[in-house]
Amino acid sequence: MPLVEVTHAPSVPERTLRDLGSVLPHLVSVAVECPEEPYDGDLQPGDVEIRFRAHGPFDRCGLPVVIEVRSKWFASRAADRQDRVDGLHEAIATATGLSDFGVYLSLPVAAWAQDH
Repeated sequence: MPLVEVTHAPSVPERTLRDLGSVLPHLVSVAVECPEEPYDGDLQPGDVEIRFRAHGPFDRCGLPVVIEVRSKWFASRAADRQDRVDGLHEAIATATGLSDFGVYLSLPVAAWAQDH
């Protein structure tokens, strides 16, 4: 289950943020799918969590939008993580028209539980 945090400048239009919220669940799922956690295209509640955070008065940010993706470490994900994040960046740009943004992919050793 990926956790996604989108930090953004106040100048980023609400429409852009709405577009990101719409496309990120699928695009992130495609980017991190692996044999251990295959993506079947049928997202369920809890499959991808997205949080939006506006820059605060003390934040120092070089880009108007940074998308941080955290997803559980698996060797198959880690082996090609740069290709995954490059592909995700390209897919986001294509789907939203967004430019001047960054994507950070982190694969921590983690566990997840939720009610079914």
